[in-house]
Amino acid sequence: MSKIKVGILGATGNVGQRFVQLFANHPWFEVAALAASEKSVGRKYKEVVHWNVSDSIPAGFADMIVGRCEPTLSVPLVFSALDSTAAGDVEETFAKKGYAVISTASNHRMDKDVPMLIPEVNPGHLSLIKYQQKRWKSKGFIVVKPNCTTTGLCLALKPLHDAFCIKKVFVVSLQAVSGAGYPGVPSLDILDNVVPYIKGEEEKMEQETLKILGDEKIAITAHCNRVPVRNGHLECVTIEFAKKPGVSQVIKVLKNFKGLPQELGLPSAPKNPVIYREEQDRPQPILDRDAGKGMVVTVGRVRKANVLDISLTLLVHNTQRGAAGGAVLTAELLHAKGFI
Repeated sequence: MSKIKVGILGATGNVGQRFVQLFANHPWFEVAALAASEKSVGRKYKEVVHWNVSDSIPAGFADMIVGRCEPTLSVPLVFSALDSTAAGDVEETFAKKGYAVISTASNHRMDKDVPMLIPEVNPGHLSLIKYQQKRWKSKGFIVVKPNCTTTGLCLALKPLHDAFCIKKVFVVSLQAVSGAGYPGVPSLDILDNVVPYIKGEEEKMEQETLKILGDEKIAITAHCNRVPVRNGHLECVTIEFAKKPGVSQVIKVLKNFKGLPQELGLPSAPKNPVIYREEQDRPQPILDRDAGKGMVVTVGRVRKANVLDISLTLLVHNTQRGAAGGAVLTAELLHAKGFI
């Protein structure tokens, strides 16, 4: 079949580069347009991008001319890797002009008729698209990715909530510097240090998780920290359940979890979206972030807790599953379900 042509907004940033990397050999999608800020417009991609996600820019992209983030691109689908300072209005303009927009930015995440999607967790939320299209009187729409820490958390919580009904969650995140974009956190602030505050991050985890799981009765408290790790967000989670599971039951549920992307055999879907490591000192970012090509959430250290019921540790690759890779999987699901 012929590939669907797509555009990337914010193509020069960290997440934009991940999109370029992921689409280099994608079986369904082909990048036909790169767009970025005004200072990059009209220039070759290789001249304006500070490429830092692999050894070199994939073939065919380096000499592409960067265009404006305006709804004149000859593609039906755009991926937005724009910074939140610019993303909101730009994405809405594209949607109103009939484009399908998949965004990694935070601007529209809490809009009532915008699906904030993790394909294995809440694919049914795609039904919101019709209300969005009605509001805008357009065939276009926006689907957003949640925060990268929220993505990892929800992939672990979803099967446990279905099985044992979660009441409370206490989570501490140790977040990689790539989550702050490029150039990100100044080196003298993060080397030999941990920064115990990331603006807006705790609120995002607490609010987004409830929307995604569809249960506002769950009580969540998050503490978010920036640590000197390049990629991979580690999360230490303690959970209270209505039904009290044993450790072995929790591990079994996590190991057996699969979602609609696995059933459909989508190209970017890992065999198992959550894997469990038996070792006492896993997961670790440097060892586990690339599991399943960065699309797997790795869980370890499931144990009984003295406060609440069960504690565990999880790891999510923040720019792969937590951003660009998760958005590509969302696009695959949209295509498989007839939205694109």
